[in-house]
Amino acid sequence: MSVPTQPPASPPTSQLTDPPFRADHVGSLLRPPALLAARETHARGELSSADLRGVEDEAITTVVALQEDIGLCAATDGEFRRTSWHMDFIYQLGGIQKTDEQMRVRMRNAAGENSFTSAGLAVRSPVRLEHTIFGEDFLYLASQVRTALPKLTIPSPSMVHYRSGTAAIDRSVYPDVEEFWADLSAAYADEVRAIGELGCRYLQFDDTSLAYLNDPAQRAMMAERGEDAEHQHLRYIQLINGALAGRPPGMRVTTHMCRGNYRSSWAAEGGYDFVAEALFGELNVDGFFCEFDDERSGGFEPLRFVPPGKRVVLGLVTSKRPELESKDLLKRRVEEASKYVPLEQLCLSPQCGFSSTVEGNALTLDEQLAKLRLVVGTAEEIWG
Repeated sequence: MSVPTQPPASPPTSQLTDPPFRADHVGSLLRPPALLAARETHARGELSSADLRGVEDEAITTVVALQEDIGLCAATDGEFRRTSWHMDFIYQLGGIQKTDEQMRVRMRNAAGENSFTSAGLAVRSPVRLEHTIFGEDFLYLASQVRTALPKLTIPSPSMVHYRSGTAAIDRSVYPDVEEFWADLSAAYADEVRAIGELGCRYLQFDDTSLAYLNDPAQRAMMAERGEDAEHQHLRYIQLINGALAGRPPGMRVTTHMCRGNYRSSWAAEGGYDFVAEALFGELNVDGFFCEFDDERSGGFEPLRFVPPGKRVVLGLVTSKRPELESKDLLKRRVEEASKYVPLEQLCLSPQCGFSSTVEGNALTLDEQLAKLRLVVGTAEEIWG
């Protein structure tokens, strides 16, 4: 039995006509060699921005068709126009400036420690939306889909704060930090409305902070920066809810929460226990993409707080390693999760994107394709 490319008029209860879908994916995909080469040529000043965009367009057209051909009901542009899943968005917010400070982010993988450096950010004028961020990118994606629903992924507003903390806020601009939170939420609300006006019906807030805060080491780091680490997740939930309060009717919103993803490495560990009750009970989204690919992600017990009507997309297929999981194992793990959330509220996906940054994870394009096919095929066998 194949996944219908278009929802039937009267679908069985096992099928979903709105996202997140039974077989879904987080968003980013490995960049094809031609696109990587074009980016390098552009960086040397030997390719114009217009010509680079043309190469991006061609790569996106191809990858959208691939997603549809394997049976996915939602398609992204693979984040092919971005260097970073979050900073390419955040630096476009009014009031946010890139700084010369080089921030070292420690990561880990099976082989040991890894790290990367990135420019910092500072809030030097009131935060605001000056233009629809990724608006043209979404319109191009929407123009390329045939059967799938176009999905846009953007960083959660909490990522603006988690990256550099309150210390990055110019207190002459925001003597009362509550005004910063209000402006940040309002800027995101404007973005959500603007994207909705362009026809977006599937929006995803990518949020590592709500997963990181389950790690005692991450909370200790936040406390050292002067933040209220024990309650920071509550502030972030309030912030996100404010951003979504005026979302357009018919727009479905999910959040993806992982513990870091850079060249097959991660930054945090631990289950969702610390944030689970408030996260699942209070965050006003339609679905949660949760990372559950190995022991560092914890067990399914925190899912007991998921209320009726909300979907959980189980990230059981790892995007960090090329080895292909077995269908039988995936089915057993879905069955285990269904002890805490009814099966009809569950979906399946890779645990994270395949290329959160332009470098990508340690997989080939064929191995990525096999992972996506596995998700679709397993979902078919579980839900029909």
